Amino acid sequence: MPTPKNQPEGGTGLATKTRAKSRLQPPSMWKVILHNDDYTTQEFVVFVLRSVFHKPESEAMRLMLAVHRQGKGIAGLYIHDVAETKILQVSALAEQHEYPLLCTMEPESVEA
Repeated sequence: MPTPKNQPEGGTGLATKTRAKSRLQPPSMWKVILHNDDYTTQEFVVFVLRSVFHKPESEAMRLMLAVHRQGKGIAGLYIHDVAETKILQVSALAEQHEYPLLCTMEPESVEA
């Protein structure tokens, strides 16, 4: 039996298409930022850093001093949902202890 013109010798006549492999992108990361104010005690900021962000004592002290001296400091880098949860936890603790501690998030800048 002769082979059709567009089919190679020994072929089945079925065309196969190779799939392009899609690469998963890592999720974008968000900085969780603590802001300095004139009312929240340094001890409470250390408590927040230890309990919410699970920082060791020495790192919590260092971060608290950075917030105090520079006006704000990065408490951690998380995916969006985790960052939102951390902010809610900080806000709830601050409200419970009657402190105006502000915690925000901003996207991590992607450097090329």
